[in-house]
Amino acid sequence: MAKNAVWHDDYWLLLMQAYLKRPTGVKPLYSRTMVGLSLELHIAPGVLQNRMQQIARLDTPRIERIWKTYSKDSKRLERAVSLLRSMKGFGAADEFYEGVEVQETFERDFRPLEQDERFTPVMLIIILDLYYQLTPLTMVPKTPEVVGLARLLSLKAQDVVEVLDVYQICDPYLARNEITTSALLQPCHQIWQRLSDKEPQDVHVLAEQMKEYFLS
Repeated sequence: MAKNAVWHDDYWLLLMQAYLKRPTGVKPLYSRTMVGLSLELHIAPGVLQNRMQQIARLDTPRIERIWKTYSKDSKRLERAVSLLRSMKGFGAADEFYEGVEVQETFERDFRPLEQDERFTPVMLIIILDLYYQLTPLTMVPKTPEVVGLARLLSLKAQDVVEVLDVYQICDPYLARNEITTSALLQPCHQIWQRLSDKEPQDVHVLAEQMKEYFLS
């Protein structure tokens, strides 16, 4: 886990620009807008969403001042954000995160797997949610739920089935002791272990939130 992330007041400008992006308002936790800014700032989406809710409520006098200055002048805000991003060292840990251990967990979730670049950990989590909804006999390319999820994730239906097959090996209740050479075994096992203490409904809620990344 990361230590407390350093928050810089300049970040309010980037967050306000994201907030004002249409449709205006607090963005879904895993929307591309929120995730993109999280990766840029090395601050988890949940933290940024909480800050964005502060903007919605105009919680502090400082936020009110920034809102009055920029909310009705998108060009001025764009210039300020462009200047901020042009600063030497912007987003670099040695410049902005002195003494802070950067949280990498959520970042890795959105990066392609080293073992198979077709997938990211987020995709594996979403497919795990589907695994909980199907039976082994329905984990085939022609199943409508498989087809629909493959379309959402820009995969082939067979790609989704490949992950579902690996999850069957990970599932202790199926007690499948077969040996597989799939490169997906390790990352799928890691996701299985990571979420093993959660109820299927909790995984479903998480997966539905993460789907926003592919819908936005």
